Amino acid sequence: MAVASKPIPEGFHTITPSLVVRGAAQAIEFYKKALGAQEIMRMASPDGKSIGHAELKIGDSIIFLSDEMPNLGNKSPQTLGGTTGALYLYVKDVDTAFQRAVDAGGKVTMPVTDQFWGDRYGAFVDPFGHTWGLSTHTQDLTEQEIAEGARKFFAQMQQPQKKTA
Repeated sequence: MAVASKPIPEGFHTITPSLVVRGAAQAIEFYKKALGAQEIMRMASPDGKSIGHAELKIGDSIIFLSDEMPNLGNKSPQTLGGTTGALYLYVKDVDTAFQRAVDAGGKVTMPVTDQFWGDRYGAFVDPFGHTWGLSTHTQDLTEQEIAEGARKFFAQMQQPQKKTA
């Protein structure tokens, strides 16, 4: 048995997200168009009909992707009726990157705005049910400044929304 020369393979970080989708081939094309992903590799599942494993590179990070296999416990957000997590992607120009993702078919869940933690941020759900937050860091803030910003943000969220005529 060969021994790996590095405990973390070249190009990987210590954590690698792995997404389960319904329609992995279509998801790969969406991520290429929406997020500029590069396909590193794909491998068919044993039945030859679906993708058992694929690797995509977005920016300097790699994500794994596969078709859902409910019999193995791998279910897509569509099967589950939602997702329990999100991917947070830092980009150089959030406004341009976000619009590209929306133009490719992402559904806006939070428009891009300046946020209390020092990022310009927006969120969308991709056609496969995964939530993506896109962000550009704009300000270095202290923990105290972030806490005060959070307090104001959540206080504002508690206010009744005014109806417009």
